[in-house]
Amino acid sequence: MKSLFVIRHAKSSWDLTNIEDIDRPLNDRGKADAPEMAKRLLKEKVKIDAFISSPAKRAKKTAQLFVHEFKRHKDEIVYIDELYNAQLTDFYKVLTGIDEAWNAVALFSHNPGITQFANSLTPVNIDNMPTCGIFAVRIPIGKWENFEQAGKEFWFFNYPKIKE
Repeated sequence: MKSLFVIRHAKSSWDLTNIEDIDRPLNDRGKADAPEMAKRLLKEKVKIDAFISSPAKRAKKTAQLFVHEFKRHKDEIVYIDELYNAQLTDFYKVLTGIDEAWNAVALFSHNPGITQFANSLTPVNIDNMPTCGIFAVRIPIGKWENFEQAGKEFWFFNYPKIKE
């Protein structure tokens, strides 16, 4: 059994108009939301074997804040270029090619692709993946190479504006 946590990057800043999109940082709310969402996972005793992220600054920082809460090292984060501006096929390609030893994976990326990807996984559909939202599924497979064809079970959907 594999587990996948599809996570949109935390809230980013639009204050700097002269920088490239890939270089946009998190704003203060994003810097607070990411550790809070990681703590929610820890509270539920979620274990994550691998953190995989888009190379965009806001996704990187979100992943780093999660890794910090999980008491792991930021050097463990795997950055995959295809997760920036990813289309549906990119997500599936990335996941079918990851290390088979990883049973639980957190995947950090961007809208609109991440919402489309989450909606492709199970019959549970969301209108929009909010910033720092987590859409979790369980997949009854032994190997990630079988991810695309496998049935997926909705586990939960959580995001910062859901108060706990």
